[in-house]
Amino acid sequence: MSENDSAIDHMTTDAMSTASPAKSLGDPGITPLSPSHSSKDADSNEPSAPSFVVVVAIDFGTTSSGYAYSFTKEPECIHIMRRWEGGDPGVSNQKTPTTILLTPDRKFHSFGYAARDFYHDLDPTEAKHWFYLEKFKMKLHTLANLSIETDIQAANGKRVKALDIFSYALSFFKDQALKELSDQTGGEFNNADVRWVITVPAIWKQPAKQFMREAAYKAGLVSRDNPDQLIIALEPEAASIYCRKLRLHQMIDLCSKTAVNGYSPTESVGAGMVQAKEHVRRNRQSRTFLVENVIGELWSELEEGDRYVVVDCGGGTVDLTVHQIRLPEGHLKELYKASGGPYGSIGIDYEFEKLLCKIFGPDFIDQFKIKRPAAWVDLMIAFESRKRAAAPDRSNPLNINLPFSFIDYYKKFRGHSVEHALRKSNVDFVKWSSQGMLRMNPDAMNALFKPTIDHIIQHLSELFEKPELTNIKFLFLVGGFAESPLLQQAVQNMLQGRSRIIIPHDVGLTILKGAVLFGLDPGVIKVRRSPLTYGVGVLNRYVEGKHPPDKMLVKDGTRWCTDVFDTFIASDQSVALGETVKRSYTPAKPSQQVIVIHIYCTEREDVAFISDPGVRKCGTLRLDVSGTESPATRREIQTLMQFGDTEIRAMAVDVTTSRSVKASIDFLSQ
Repeated sequence: MSENDSAIDHMTTDAMSTASPAKSLGDPGITPLSPSHSSKDADSNEPSAPSFVVVVAIDFGTTSSGYAYSFTKEPECIHIMRRWEGGDPGVSNQKTPTTILLTPDRKFHSFGYAARDFYHDLDPTEAKHWFYLEKFKMKLHTLANLSIETDIQAANGKRVKALDIFSYALSFFKDQALKELSDQTGGEFNNADVRWVITVPAIWKQPAKQFMREAAYKAGLVSRDNPDQLIIALEPEAASIYCRKLRLHQMIDLCSKTAVNGYSPTESVGAGMVQAKEHVRRNRQSRTFLVENVIGELWSELEEGDRYVVVDCGGGTVDLTVHQIRLPEGHLKELYKASGGPYGSIGIDYEFEKLLCKIFGPDFIDQFKIKRPAAWVDLMIAFESRKRAAAPDRSNPLNINLPFSFIDYYKKFRGHSVEHALRKSNVDFVKWSSQGMLRMNPDAMNALFKPTIDHIIQHLSELFEKPELTNIKFLFLVGGFAESPLLQQAVQNMLQGRSRIIIPHDVGLTILKGAVLFGLDPGVIKVRRSPLTYGVGVLNRYVEGKHPPDKMLVKDGTRWCTDVFDTFIASDQSVALGETVKRSYTPAKPSQQVIVIHIYCTEREDVAFISDPGVRKCGTLRLDVSGTESPATRREIQTLMQFGDTEIRAMAVDVTTSRSVKASIDFLSQ
């Protein structure tokens, strides 16, 4: 065997009887240099920020999406994208629906209202060849083994690559934004002058966050050589940054005893929202929001160490983040790792669909969606605007228009009328009105909200019971679903006055505006909680009685314990942004020519071996040291991990020769 063969080649086969990742990889091992020193330097290696002319943030939502921008020369002006074509009654169209249409040969056709309307006008026989997708963002949250190859299903039942869909959508926003910027500045606007920010839910796992970045590379927002041009921001963090700037006239304090916005708190919750909406509607024409360069009045009540919760209720997910204030600069520190789940407002749509299945039969609904896809979209649009009219004190019924083709197709399918089905189903509180509408008693509508709201409240209650989360001063309710009076009331009832509940005006745009502010000053978030435990696989000297016998490896007369997980950072540990953790290793065999370091991650905090359940490999560093001599008896290899925004970068350096190799941690390779 050649000199640089691995330590593992010399093993006896009986040691291999148990599955050992390190042995099966056949790598020459590395072993920690004692003492292993770990240093943290958050600032020394911060790259100086390149100068961008403008920051463009994209809020890629489950149900609706949009972008906003601000020129770095006038950071106090945030411009929301220009008016979109289309729009629905009863729904503010500052953002556009997250719907995308591809031609029969899988090329991008249109996005948003344009996609929906075009698809809608297609002849049903023609429509089934086109690829129409909506609410597809949730796939990134729900799929267990997301990869670059993951595919998702379009309305015609055929599957398309998720990466294509996401990059088409991002590239659409890129083109729209650059076009608007060119019109604004009166010349061709250069993409290199843009710092892009894309928001993702905080509870997304690392593969989903990386997937967004891959889609952005594919869409040409930024190149792999210049990753810092794109920031992946966490939605509740963006909301938090915007909430700091809120002035009293820009929000509603649900618990206040004093009038905010000139209406008294005895009036219903709804009245405040209506006034806020009026206020927004009047300002809608301008599309430019002034963010004063001050800390809002509310914020000035916060003292060092005060805590607040941001509850981001979107279409797909609900994200809870707890932040703590650090003075004097008022930086934010994440106190508790983000939690939440798939409890967004689309849960209500699913409940409505279940109700329709109960009345008309799941076999009919499945067929109807495939045979009359456009009418199904119509029905859900009609439901959407009624969903927004649901309120705790509502007494009059909500009417939902059934498309003519629904009534017609049902009769063909079943041989009897929709009216007959409703009478026969004995679903309480849902009747048929002669105008061709489903008439829902408010109780029936509230029942559709209940499972989703119950999930959110249960999660909030659990959060508030944690010992580290006592005396939370404010609860900021943000995201599109935060507009729902039913949700507001449920949160109020649960908190019983323990925290003040604050809802920003134009709450659906909070994240977008905060993301722009974040892009202008990424240093505002100082400390995050690591969602995972990271480490590398190493060999340690074998200790009888401490190490399991099946992990023993004898190499040149030395007994090693293999598969040891050497932790860099533990799950839920505080990490300063840009912080670097260093460890020193040495090759187990001095003559090794290539040193391979495998990086592993797991959701568990305490891990002993890389073979433990739930541990997965998420990166590899290969450092070629061939042809170099090390004067020291033991070659020192420094391994560094830098914890960035949502990316983690790793690097290995041969201390003697300064040779180094870099890698990004890859969560998508299976």
